[in-house]
Amino acid sequence: MKLTKLSRSIEGKVAIITGAASGMGRSTAGLFAEQGALVAVTDINQDPLDQVVEEISEAGYPVRGWPLDVSDREAIERVVPEIAEHFGGIDIVINNAGIGAGAPVDDDDYETVWQRGQDVLITAHVRIIRAALPFLRKANGGRIVNIASTEGLGATKHASAYSAAKTGVLGLTRSLAVEFGTEDITVNCICPGPIRTGLTDGIPEEQKQEYARRRVALKRYADPEEVAHMTLSLVLPAAGYVTGVALPVDGGLTIRNA
Repeated sequence: MKLTKLSRSIEGKVAIITGAASGMGRSTAGLFAEQGALVAVTDINQDPLDQVVEEISEAGYPVRGWPLDVSDREAIERVVPEIAEHFGGIDIVINNAGIGAGAPVDDDDYETVWQRGQDVLITAHVRIIRAALPFLRKANGGRIVNIASTEGLGATKHASAYSAAKTGVLGLTRSLAVEFGTEDITVNCICPGPIRTGLTDGIPEEQKQEYARRRVALKRYADPEEVAHMTLSLVLPAAGYVTGVALPVDGGLTIRNA
């Protein structure tokens, strides 16, 4: 006999995951597939995207990949309806695609870095959501999770373009949570801290360990899958009363450096 009535299953839900060819996006795609979701993965990099699709397919789960540059508005307006048509709707949107956007504010290339950062890190989120919204409104409890960053909660030298975009993601998330509140669509964001992804691959291991020792309560970098599990927690049917939240997944970085 069941003692509870709320579901912790996303079986049969259609999930779009951007930036799914590596890191947190790849881990999220694999986890969602294992949990029974119908997974639509997108990425700008075709070869690693194909590898993710092959890996999930060989494990016996339904998946399809779409090459997508999230800074291309016309491509988004084409791909998102294609996903909905292929899978019969859209229930979950994970805005994960990201890039680094670091430069001193007086750098000659700063405006280029700034514009590219805004295009990928926040404008793309809005465009994906707008394209998916007609389908989310038809879903039984739509879910949107935007991947922000602890850089949206604090700041690092020479990362103003990145920090500004990620701070904007927090504001976007909260505003849309209010806007969609009467439509049974929740909007939340994850703020990852130090994670072992492509964005941190270039940092020498000794520097990673020193940074974690000095600034992270748990004294380590996280695996991308640890972020994926928190993302999953926000899209469950049972999470229908959680919206507008910015959830740090940072090993205690923000509390230690508050």
